[in-house]
Amino acid sequence: MAIEEDNTVLDRPTRLKRIRMRAWRRGMKEMDLVLGGFFDAQGASLTDDELDALETVMNRQDQQLFLWVTGASDAPEDSSDSERELVKCVVEFCNDI
Repeated sequence: MAIEEDNTVLDRPTRLKRIRMRAWRRGMKEMDLVLGGFFDAQGASLTDDELDALETVMNRQDQQLFLWVTGASDAPEDSSDSERELVKCVVEFCNDI
């Protein structure tokens, strides 16, 4: 069961710190590197809506997310357009490094 937080009520610096912590402490080292690296590079420039999408993506299981990000599987059927767009940005970031 995923733990969901409502970080939208936090001031932006606090929200960014919390999201960064979650991005770097996933439980699966590969996803730590992918999401943590992406957040360190792009996090400050993400809009509030994009941060919402990132938090929704981070509520998914690491194994499912890893397969999605690597292209080994398609986006989950229950994923939103904003999640798909965010993952696309993550994949583009990973391809550029």
